[in-house]
Amino acid sequence: MLVNADILDNWLRARLGSGVGARAESAWPWLAESVRTIPATGGERQLFLTFSSAARRCGKSALSLTAAERAQLTGDLRELDVSAWTLDQAVRLRLLLAFPSTDAKAWLAVLDRLFAAADLGESVALYQGLSLLPHAKQLTARAAEGVRSSTRGVFIAVALGNPFPAKMLDEDAWNQLVLKAVFVEADLNRIVGLDARGNTRLMRMLCDYARERLAAKRPVPPLLWRGVGAHADDAAVADLVKLANSSNEIDQHAAVLALSACSRPAAKKEMAARKEMGRAISAGRIAWANLPAVAATAEAASA
Repeated sequence: MLVNADILDNWLRARLGSGVGARAESAWPWLAESVRTIPATGGERQLFLTFSSAARRCGKSALSLTAAERAQLTGDLRELDVSAWTLDQAVRLRLLLAFPSTDAKAWLAVLDRLFAAADLGESVALYQGLSLLPHAKQLTARAAEGVRSSTRGVFIAVALGNPFPAKMLDEDAWNQLVLKAVFVEADLNRIVGLDARGNTRLMRMLCDYARERLAAKRPVPPLLWRGVGAHADDAAVADLVKLANSSNEIDQHAAVLALSACSRPAAKKEMAARKEMGRAISAGRIAWANLPAVAATAEAASA
């Protein structure tokens, strides 16, 4: 299996050496030389200089990987969504991977200084690439900080299309991530490990939030119920049955999808009475991927 630095080299050589990006004719030799000199000089200063100039030297074109290139990501990294990555973001990660990491304390100190000096684009690059970095256990606090960030771009970089949180965050931090994704109307379908990391406490938090929204006559994001079904208690099942009997087709579909994941007798009874919808779920005609990430407004729903 290719190591992470080699994977990035393969991607970047194909683009920076073939006319993609700003100053493409010199971008790959510049990156290759930077990668060589950073460890040779013990180069924290060299890392910071090249890290900050990545966009100027390589441009911000879309990375746009081929299917074969995406297939180089194996194991947990297969869940890493690089579809929105840009050249400068990938270059910055490659430069960081060039810095010697055998001394964990020294490497983490350098990473902390990079984060402290980073602008938004640089922070996004670092957060969305956490799964490619060494010393994963020491990066959990950094990921949790990204979850707490008030900057949407930073939160999205941590929360969506990123396998690091599901693998490394504890339950409290994970639940905070999912609930915040609901708050900021992010696409919960893009949270890696959403189903596998579901838990009873998260289910109750999501149900409480949904009830607050409903009591205020505000719409509930349909994907919220994805985090409820498998762990639903009797009260949650009752909420789902009520939703399944609503006049809104999207809400109906969200409810039956959640009920189909629940093992409680009341949920099984409800699904037994909805054989056609059960068949539609089995055939993939009703699926979480087909539901909108954001709930319709009350005005839109009544139009």
